[in-house]
Amino acid sequence: MNVVFAVKQYISKMIEDSGPGMKVLLMDKETTGIVSMVYTQSEILQKEVYLFERIDSQNREIMKHLKAICFLRPTKENVDYLIQELRRPKYSIYFIYFSNVISKSDVKSLAEADEQEVVAEVQRSKLGSSPAIQNDSRADSSPFRLGECVKQVISKEYELFEFRRTEVPPLLLLLDRCDDAITPLLNQWTYQAMVHELLGINNNRIDLSRVPGISKDLREVVLSAENDEFYANNMYLNFAEIGSNIKNLMEDFQKRRPKEQQRLESIADMKAFVENYPQFKKMSGTVSKHVTVVGELSRLVSERNLLEVSEVEQELACQNDHSSALQCASPACQHWILDCENVKRLLQNPKVTEFDAVRLVMLYALHYERHSSSSLPGLIVDLRSKGVAEKYRKLVSAVVEYGGKRVRGSDLFSPKDAVAITKQFLKGLKGVENVTLRDRPQDIIVFVIGGATYEEALTVYNLNRTTPGVRIVLGGTTIHNTKR
Repeated sequence: MNVVFAVKQYISKMIEDSGPGMKVLLMDKETTGIVSMVYTQSEILQKEVYLFERIDSQNREIMKHLKAICFLRPTKENVDYLIQELRRPKYSIYFIYFSNVISKSDVKSLAEADEQEVVAEVQRSKLGSSPAIQNDSRADSSPFRLGECVKQVISKEYELFEFRRTEVPPLLLLLDRCDDAITPLLNQWTYQAMVHELLGINNNRIDLSRVPGISKDLREVVLSAENDEFYANNMYLNFAEIGSNIKNLMEDFQKRRPKEQQRLESIADMKAFVENYPQFKKMSGTVSKHVTVVGELSRLVSERNLLEVSEVEQELACQNDHSSALQCASPACQHWILDCENVKRLLQNPKVTEFDAVRLVMLYALHYERHSSSSLPGLIVDLRSKGVAEKYRKLVSAVVEYGGKRVRGSDLFSPKDAVAITKQFLKGLKGVENVTLRDRPQDIIVFVIGGATYEEALTVYNLNRTTPGVRIVLGGTTIHNTKR
């Protein structure tokens, strides 16, 4: 299930249904990001969309020669903006599409505002077959409450869910981030995850403006699996493999690079050069972009001592919680002592940033929150001595309150690696491969309340590769990194 492709098809149909002629795409803050994720500017220009505007912009000009395609979320704010727009229309005709369900009262308000009869069409998204919902059965949990709200919407707007019905309904699996507050705190070492953690990904855009000595044309780059073959092939690979593949990319580029003294002595030579130049230019941009990104990742890993930080994170996340350590003198029962010493040592290292320092203490707090000899108070003092701001120190107690043993539904601390922790968190998917083809849902949507991670995206990617006939999509209220 390719969500990018599905959204692209939906936007394409909106544009096609408006017919030929010059168009403006009128969006809100969120749908602007959605469109930029699935379309390049050159692609959408080919569909006669020549102007892109925000519905909340106060300085738009009147352009009666343009058709307006409105792609908006059905929020009260957007409906109010649209009512104002229809009372004083700036464009010749309006095709209105909402990304979700809109109330009949709001539709009536829009109809009343359309006194000049400029609206040609109003549509709500068809949402497909009604899904089976799987969530936490505890009535006070977020997944349970969200599941009940989804059921109410489906019941009220049942006609929107009659689209492409299947014999086995899709599965909507609702999870709560508080059941695994550990994974977002761990450094992740796949290409996509590292870029998001260390540089930040915002609608496929990467801000490189703070990279030392960066050239003007590389201050912001786009990493999109849809338009970047190298990124598509490497986004789920670990950092060591990326270094090798970058080298191969450079070598391939060198082989294809036109010779500096290449002679254009014939029409055939000129034709070949012109035909190959766009491909060469594109490859040149790809090489420059990824060499810059990988170089900056390497610099930050070294500058922040992240290899050693990650090693201690893994120890904290993947060892048993020996609550009876004081009664056991064996080395196996003394992990808590070693963990505390390792965290203290890193807190004293000037290369370790305040964000990384707080993450380590948060992991320690989650692991040893009920340990009789927890060194947490001393580690909080160490954070203060390191100069970590109080607002960040408070996150230590906040994460225990959010995702501690009292809250989470299972024990995450047992002998396993970070991948196993993720698989345990996604336990609702366990056994999908053993269900008979007849009873197996083809489409599964995993939604994490409180945000997902690229580590979980990797797990879903691997499940899709190894489970034929099943399409799994991961979603969440955000995609986590240290700053988000």
